[in-house]
Amino acid sequence: MRIGAAAIALALLAAGCGKPVDLKQVLTMTDVTTGYYDAGIVDGRNKISPEVIFRLHKSTDASLRPLSLNIAFKKLPPRGVTPPPGSPQEEDWDEVYTQSVPFDGNQTALLPYRAKAGYTGDPPQSRADILKHSGFQDVRVHIFAKHSATQWVEIGTFDIPRQVLAQ
Repeated sequence: MRIGAAAIALALLAAGCGKPVDLKQVLTMTDVTTGYYDAGIVDGRNKISPEVIFRLHKSTDASLRPLSLNIAFKKLPPRGVTPPPGSPQEEDWDEVYTQSVPFDGNQTALLPYRAKAGYTGDPPQSRADILKHSGFQDVRVHIFAKHSATQWVEIGTFDIPRQVLAQ
């Protein structure tokens, strides 16, 4: 009786520990749009925030539940400035985390991710003027994915263009 229960427990444990999935191989990002979201007027100032929108496709029928995403927005050095050797080329700025991304079949709906951090300007400075300001720093977004207890894997990197996205 003990041996039978132990064998069943071991079989269930082995079934839950399936072959690891290489997320870089099975996930594809499509319908990618990047730019700045018009956040409207915040505390009396015009605000824009970097945003990335994409859809994930998986090339496997294996379940990727739970699939977590971490979207890291990083500032690039100002134009014409080269960081000293040994210093980071990108400055951490903001992150957005999703614990579980739902798939409908083998793809997701469009997934919008927007930084809470952003740039502001006093009226009458327009959103386009904010993008041209001398203190504006370009932003790069890194998209990381993690399935179950695996390590984080970078699945995409995009520079955010200086454009305000249509609502």
